[in-house]
Amino acid sequence: MPTLPLEEMTVKEKLQVMEELWSDLCCNQNQIPVPQWHKDLLDRREKLVKEGKATFVDWETSKKRIAIRIS
Repeated sequence: MPTLPLEEMTVKEKLQVMEELWSDLCCNQNQIPVPQWHKDLLDRREKLVKEGKATFVDWETSKKRIAIRIS
């Protein structure tokens, strides 16, 4: 497997590589294994949405909650 000279790359270059990786992964989603626990969690959440029992929080509120938890 080829390796990247990470210590020689700028942050901008690293981000560009990450973007390319994500783009490629998105084109090959069916090749990415999903752990059963993750599928179960997503299935439960989808059921809650269909039943109208799901609650949602906007992104700004979520970021604030995360910041509080990790500080």
